[in-house]
Amino acid sequence: MIKKIAIAELKPGMFIHDLNMGWLDHNFLRNSFAVHDEADLRKVRETGVHEVYIDTAKGLDVAHAPTSEETTRELHQRLEAIAEEEPAPLRSVALAEEMHRARKLHNEAHRIVRDMMGDIRLGKQIEMEKVEPMVENMVDSIFRHQDALIPLSRLKTHDDYTFLHSVSVCALLVAFARTLNLPRDTIKEIAIGGLLHDVGKAQVPESILNKPAKLTDAEFDKMKNHVVQSKIILLHTPGISQIALDVAAEHHERFDGTGYPNKYKGDQISLYGQMGAVVDVYDAITSNRVYHKGMPATEALRRLLEWSQFHFNPELVQAFIRSIGIYPTGSLVRLESGRLGVVLEQNAEKLLLPRVKVFYHAEKRYYLPPEEVDLSLSQDRILGHENPEQWGIDMRAWMPA
Repeated sequence: MIKKIAIAELKPGMFIHDLNMGWLDHNFLRNSFAVHDEADLRKVRETGVHEVYIDTAKGLDVAHAPTSEETTRELHQRLEAIAEEEPAPLRSVALAEEMHRARKLHNEAHRIVRDMMGDIRLGKQIEMEKVEPMVENMVDSIFRHQDALIPLSRLKTHDDYTFLHSVSVCALLVAFARTLNLPRDTIKEIAIGGLLHDVGKAQVPESILNKPAKLTDAEFDKMKNHVVQSKIILLHTPGISQIALDVAAEHHERFDGTGYPNKYKGDQISLYGQMGAVVDVYDAITSNRVYHKGMPATEALRRLLEWSQFHFNPELVQAFIRSIGIYPTGSLVRLESGRLGVVLEQNAEKLLLPRVKVFYHAEKRYYLPPEEVDLSLSQDRILGHENPEQWGIDMRAWMPA
């Protein structure tokens, strides 16, 4: 049985099923391992994690601890309550109209970030005259219809992860900031910070960035140092704002003081750094890497909500969830009818009733003629999210054209 326990209850003889933290926040080879002795216990505590999941079939038990099923059920109820709180921002154009522009923007942003990282490796300066117009266009696109650009952030390859992660963080931060009703000029600066937040990785050897195995302690320190390098690079970039700098310099800080590089705590972290931390982790844990399988978006949102008890500002996590919906566009969902479908478009008034394209029958296990269903006009409802890999479904084939 899988149970969740406080770190104070962890002791030798237990088996950790899940460290319950983002994979970039620790240097263990796996998330699951046996705690043999006090040395193992000390290493786990040094990560700053507050709660872990244990497997009682492989190690000692804690009788009163809640099961993972109980925890998941409670978190999902909280997610649904958040989705009911207030409507999402409205859009001004139809999804089909914005989709073509969004694809061109996404490709152009990818190219700009890739070229920029190459220039930084050669000692060149960031060309803000290329960055600013691109970010302005991305902000415009998301204000027109965010369900066009944001789902494209899920279409990453291993080789292009570093570049596309920056594009994704930029786009998600715009939607997030819009939900917070921040001024348009501020949103643009937050977005610039998102696009440039990982420029310091240009100073990290590619052998470390793409290593398909556990990093050594020295390699992990070099990886974490990318935040410091990002700040240095941006401080020498003419025209960079303090807002953008805050996003880049603080996106690995944590609300409880367990982050890096400065171990800032609570309001010592700027609003923009706190926002960057939430979005950076969400995109990282939903993305496939050579050493890490991304999780479904809804599961990632549950994790963020769980971690907001300690690592993130709870109010900001809830706002982020509202900004993209608990079944984000591009997610695979199962309906009460037994059909599987991809979420095409959020419902601005009811986040639990998006528009979906159904194409597979989960119970009868065969493909259906694709059909778009507006759940606000249907008796069918979402039962929950599904993992496309478990069904052998390539989601790229079912995204809007």
